[in-house]
Formats: sequence, C-alpha cells, structure tokens
Amino acid sequence: MGYTDQRFDVNLSILFTELPLLERPAAAAAAGFTAVELWWPWTGTPTPAREELDALRRALDEAGTRLVGLNFYAGRLPGPDRGAASVPGEESERFRANLDVAADFAASVGCKALNALYGNRVDGVDPAAQDELALRNLVAAARAAHRVGAVLLIEALNAPESPHYPLVSAPAAVEVADRVNEATGLGNATFLLDLYHLAMNGEDLFEVVEKYAARTGHVQIADMPGRGAPGTGSLPLEELLGRLRKAGYEGFVGLEYKAQDAAASFGWLPAGARAAG
Repeated sequence: MGYTDQRFDVNLSILFTELPLLERPAAAAAAGFTAVELWWPWTGTPTPAREELDALRRALDEAGTRLVGLNFYAGRLPGPDRGAASVPGEESERFRANLDVAADFAASVGCKALNALYGNRVDGVDPAAQDELALRNLVAAARAAHRVGAVLLIEALNAPESPHYPLVSAPAAVEVADRVNEATGLGNATFLLDLYHLAMNGEDLFEVVEKYAARTGHVQIADMPGRGAPGTGSLPLEELLGRLRKAGYEGFVGLEYKAQDAAASFGWLPAGARAAG
C-alpha cells in the first residue's frame, strides 16, 4: 500500500506558479490531476470582488478540477506572514471579514476543507492574549466551515522556516483543535498533517501517523531536505502514506512541494494514480 492507494491533489499556490492563477487548474489537469488546493489566492484582500471569485470558479470548472482545500485569509503568503487568526488589529479584522467569503466560495466549488493558519507571535504583545484572540477567531472559523459542511484545519509549521509561529509540533496543533472543538461542540476542527513541516521539526513521523491519523483532516507532503518532490530527499513518504491509509485516513494528500518545472516533477507518481477517485 503506497502511492497508488492515495487521492492526490496539486497545490496551485506553490506549483505551476509561473502561470497566472486562472491558468493553473488547466495545467494541473493536463498533468493528469483532477483535484487541486490553494492558499488564499488574493493575498492583498480578504474580500475580493465577485468577478474574481467567479473567474476562479469558472477556471476550476472548465479544467474539470475540484478544489479540495483552501486557506482562509493568511496575510502575505508566500511572504513573511503565517496566518492572521492570532494577530491583533487589522489582520484579525481581515481574518474575520474573510470567513464567510472563503466558506461561501468553498461551498460553491464543493471544497470541504478550510485551513486557518494561526499567525506569528507579535513583538510586544502578550502571547496569552494572542492565544485568546486566536481561539475566538478559530471558533468563528469552525462555525463558518460547519455552515458549509467543511472541516477546519489547524496546521503545524516548522520552526527553522517559521521561527515566530507558535504551533511547531503535531501535539501543539492538535491541542488547539481540541480547544476549538471544546468551545464549539461541533467537532469539526481537525489536524492538517504536513509531513515535511513535522520532519523539519525533528518529529518521529511514524509515531505521529500512529497517534494522530484519526484526528487528521488533510495531509500535505514534500520531501526533505529541499522541499522537493518525493524522491528528491530522504523521507520515506510512500511508506508513511501507506501507514496513514492503513490507519483509516482516506482523505486527500496535497502535493505542496517546490519544483522549477511542475509538469516534469510528477514522474514519481504513475499517470494512472493522479486522477482523484
């Protein structure tokens, strides 16, 4: 049990970025994929014009691709920011303004997973105050996701690349999801298990899979070192995904790796395994 038993999607915020956003779904489809995911694609605003939302919806539909994962507004990503849920002031306001916009767009394209990045620590702000703000905002995010039948994803990043981000272990992210579920009673806050980030943190990936497979709402992969395609580094990704499958995870696996030529980077995955069932 390995790659051929998974449902893969292409992250269009890190792959095919040489193309304009609206051309990326077709590029993924040309490579054989039927599922894609995105960070919040309108970095500058949490509330893009309806015309922009409609254009992306059409691009997904015309390519025959399904959006299976979407970030809520997360600040400048790619860039120095790592989310907005815990960041006081205007960023928190932008996060809240985005909740229904993102949830409604997700509903319109059948997307069932919404990722809320926690946000960096801010100099001069009490971490406890940031955590209280984050909980309020994540509770609101969980309710927005629940309204459209989606799960809320809580992601751990890695400390070397995100030194100001407080959730840098699987237990830390799962603890936040638990607090959100306790506050809402909805049970839809889940763990985004990113094998690359957890490996960069030095975690035992097999132990994480065994312990948290049942709590996992989405998976993302890249090899390490380098954050390249599977096979470019040393992580046993095929075995880890097989363990996840055996543990009951049947969701999507997002390809969130870097490649200068995305179309040429999929040689590790047989063409017949790229279309999500």
